[in-house]
Amino acid sequence: MKFPRMPLLAAVCSVGVLLPGAARAAEPAAIKASIEKASKYLVEQGQAQDGSFSAQAGPAVTALAVTALVKSGTPADAPPVKNAIAYLLEFRNADGGIHPPESPVANYETSIAMLALAACNKDGRYDKEIKGAEAFVKGLQWDDGEGPGPSDPAYGGAGYGKKNRPDLSNTSFLIEALLSVGTGADDPAIQRALVFVSRTQNLEGPNNTLPFPAKNPDGGFYYTPAAGGESQAGTTPAGGLRSYGSMTYAGLKSMIFAGLSKDDPRVKAALSWLAKHYTFAENPGLGDAGLYYYFHTAGKALDVLGAESFTDAAGKERPWRSELADAILARQQADGSWVNENPRWMEGDPNLVTSYALLALSYCQK
Repeated sequence: MKFPRMPLLAAVCSVGVLLPGAARAAEPAAIKASIEKASKYLVEQGQAQDGSFSAQAGPAVTALAVTALVKSGTPADAPPVKNAIAYLLEFRNADGGIHPPESPVANYETSIAMLALAACNKDGRYDKEIKGAEAFVKGLQWDDGEGPGPSDPAYGGAGYGKKNRPDLSNTSFLIEALLSVGTGADDPAIQRALVFVSRTQNLEGPNNTLPFPAKNPDGGFYYTPAAGGESQAGTTPAGGLRSYGSMTYAGLKSMIFAGLSKDDPRVKAALSWLAKHYTFAENPGLGDAGLYYYFHTAGKALDVLGAESFTDAAGKERPWRSELADAILARQQADGSWVNENPRWMEGDPNLVTSYALLALSYCQK
């Protein structure tokens, strides 16, 4: 797939247009100042008296805000964090799940809550809650108890909740949540998830014998192979599922978390796709839709790779930490928040988007 040509400045910098007078994010002081301003926004303007963030959306935004604050430098014992955790645990169920009753997105909410609890689990204070949540999300994963087992395109995946159709976004959150609480990469749940992740890649081979990659064999990732397959970026003229940036970074980090090396053909193919579409001017394949989810996922994946530069398709070494930081700082609002003008996937909510941006900036710090 060929994406639209970017404006000259974006094509040169691959970071988006910097606002006049904006500080260069390559300077550690600029990143630190941005994080402090954003953290102040979340605590003073984003958080409600009951400790929640965007309570109307359920507990997931609160959990994401907690993780973002702590990962970017706010102490886990700071009152705003402790209040938010207390709010979050009000949603704990007897089965270990952390979600409102009858929530349609229980897996998503519990997985994000696990990340928050793990970030704040000083002295093992949340071990009991984490153990229950781990058992809950493992129970929601599609395994041998559903359908025809490993031959099912849904096998190993996780959806929003219950036994809903699994997708790569939720499965990547599941893998990261399990790892954050100490689950090893060789754990059966993570290895089952790797089966699903491999099937969301446009790469034919022994790990993916589904019909989709033959119609678009570019090595990138799409949303789900389950229930007939779907890509949020649409289909190719041949009927293939288009790869796009946020899912390709989600697939890459998930494969590495599951123990694959950089020499694995699946990892190589993902890196090749990302090299061809390296940019922080947009979410490749989706434009500005899900842009801050993309920033956060890209930052995490590139950080997991462990290199200070990323080689693009032209062979140029890109200092990805400073380029990603530049793109984020250029978009920060005067009050310290971020918001996406494209509200798709809740990115019109400054609490959610500011949390994504803070997490991304935390990966920009060496």
